[in-house]
Amino acid sequence: MKNNFKKFLRDIIPVLIGVLLALAINNWNEERKDRKYIAKFFTALKMELKETDVEITEKIPKQKILIDTLNSYSEDETVSLLQIIEKAKGVYAPAIRLNYWKALSNTKIELLPYERLSILADIEEGKELVEYKLNKILDFIYSNWTSTAIDTKLKMKFMLEELIRTQDEVQRDIRKILNE
Repeated sequence: MKNNFKKFLRDIIPVLIGVLLALAINNWNEERKDRKYIAKFFTALKMELKETDVEITEKIPKQKILIDTLNSYSEDETVSLLQIIEKAKGVYAPAIRLNYWKALSNTKIELLPYERLSILADIEEGKELVEYKLNKILDFIYSNWTSTAIDTKLKMKFMLEELIRTQDEVQRDIRKILNE
């Protein structure tokens, strides 16, 4: 009986070592693949965020032109909100792209460190807030485009300033990721 047990141990130990070694190699290989995946993800994400950063940088001065035009004509009750927008050459808003973030957040989000996750979640929330504020501005314009009232122009100015503040916050978070 003792010999059978020794024979069993002699037979099973190499098998166990082989299985444990195979598991260790598999885990190492999976971690290597995950690191490679995250590196590729961040390369693509940073390109997308650079485009968004440029987009925000280009749109804010155009939004400020509209604010300046609103200031210039705020007291003039012969000029409508639509005319002011035409003089400023339109209403502008940046396209905030987060396609790579959305793709990762639906698959391997657990691979990201908490700090990056937090910043990316803030950017996503900021994007949604920018879209919400822009929709409110557009609704306001459509409801008041013929208005020449001072308070309408001041409300529009306030809404644009709030939009710019939110875009600035999103841009700060984007730059945190870009500067890593």
